Amino acid sequence: MAAAAAVAMLLLVTGCATLPMPEAPLENTASGMPTSPVAPPASAASSTPATDTMAATVTEPPALPPPRARLDPLQDAERSQLWERLREGFDMPDLDTELVQTWEQWYARDPAYVQRMAERGGRYLFYIVEEVEHRGLPAELALLPFIESAFNPQARSRTAASGMWQFMPDTGKDFELHQNLFRDDRRDVLASTRAALDYLERLHEMFGDWRLALAAYNWGQGNLSRAIDRNKRAGLATDYLSLSPRMPQETREYVPKLQAVENIIARPEDYGLSLPALGDEPYFLSVPIERDIDVALVARLAGMSLNEFQQLNPQLNKPMILAAGTPQVLLPYDNANRFIANYSLYKGPLATWTAWVAPRNLSAAAAARQLGITESELREMNQIPPRMLIKGGSILLVPRAADADDVAEHIADHGMLVLAPDLPPLRRTYVRAGRKGDSVAAVARRYRVNARQLAQWNGVGAGGRFKAGQRIVVMLPAARTRPARAGADIANGTAVKPTAARTTGSQAAPPSTKPARAASKRATGKPPRSAVHKSGH
Repeated sequence: MAAAAAVAMLLLVTGCATLPMPEAPLENTASGMPTSPVAPPASAASSTPATDTMAATVTEPPALPPPRARLDPLQDAERSQLWERLREGFDMPDLDTELVQTWEQWYARDPAYVQRMAERGGRYLFYIVEEVEHRGLPAELALLPFIESAFNPQARSRTAASGMWQFMPDTGKDFELHQNLFRDDRRDVLASTRAALDYLERLHEMFGDWRLALAAYNWGQGNLSRAIDRNKRAGLATDYLSLSPRMPQETREYVPKLQAVENIIARPEDYGLSLPALGDEPYFLSVPIERDIDVALVARLAGMSLNEFQQLNPQLNKPMILAAGTPQVLLPYDNANRFIANYSLYKGPLATWTAWVAPRNLSAAAAARQLGITESELREMNQIPPRMLIKGGSILLVPRAADADDVAEHIADHGMLVLAPDLPPLRRTYVRAGRKGDSVAAVARRYRVNARQLAQWNGVGAGGRFKAGQRIVVMLPAARTRPARAGADIANGTAVKPTAARTTGSQAAPPSTKPARAASKRATGKPPRSAVHKSGH
């Protein structure tokens, strides 16, 4: 225990907030979690204890001296506030424009919003500042989550950007942010910060200017490159202010918003604002996870609410943590100590859920029968809507047997649930266009199929037309080979009598021909809707 505590102290002093593994054997053989609490810093941030009661075997950890040591106490005394440390690191040239003033006034008009945003950011700022300084980057970059998400790691935009740094799905994949059934690393505090700083460094290497790098982070590097090329062809300058008129409004305001936030943090009293006190110390540390475990159990053993736990671990999509994919969780100092002490005494099951691979295409009812659970339970846990099939190879969350192994790494990193409409098998059907031709949309309505699919089956555009008498491929359920109704040539206002639909091995009866008015009246029915996530990067 003494050796573990010494290693812990060294890690904290050097800025690495990860708990060491224990040297002694663990009482709970079901896991390899550390059992020795780590001494918290003198003024470490703590969470409000949860109200749920613990089992009799769960105890509070003892108070453990000494407080966290410092490499340079004098320097710490001079910059006891994290805000002051940030101010010392500001290194980008100031931007002084009307847009900057507009956003300064906007923030100054809502001090409660600034306060909430700063308090929320206090959980993550120390870690981000440490990473920015370690890379030798300007401290202004640590303020970007204020602009992107107001420091909300669970933020999600209309355009599917997600997380504190607002990564789009494809960009996230480019920077190794896994997005699967169990987790979305775009919301992971550590992984997304690493990816964002990697991306910003790359953009700075491409454009040689931090303002342009920031504009590209918001707008996209391709868009900025094309704007630069246009200015060059026009004989214009390619600096940020010269390119700004070519940018969309959100991007034009992006750097000014960051400058406004920087100015407010540098001189809050000039704007009638005050910032919450933030100590220059870690808010959280990393606790290793070596066995699959329920999220609720981790929160309970740590003495914190689920909401508090999710604020630091927002990447988790399911109520369980897979050790193969999430080898660590973040906990505030006090709660981490409590978790380690309580975990060493815990004797119950760690996980109540596991992953199950669908062996073939299955309905939810059939899958539930195989698993011995109710269909409603399976649908609720896996968010399976009605009339959808589970595709073979899909991963589902199901109740865990007592002797089940932990989920394998390839499932933890790549598991997906793929659903498809529960439709009868389709057969290739051949029909011919009417005497005056037919539009793709008209034939799609006639046979009650999707116009885009019909166009794809026949290698034409969704807005195209078929020539008179042209053979048309239509994929229809085996039980339905005749058209739903007679078509109408809208351009000429006369009814068209299409030929009978032909399928392999059967001949369907020709459709009845009704007056155009009757056909038009029936055409008012709409096809069923198909089930279908600020700008991101």
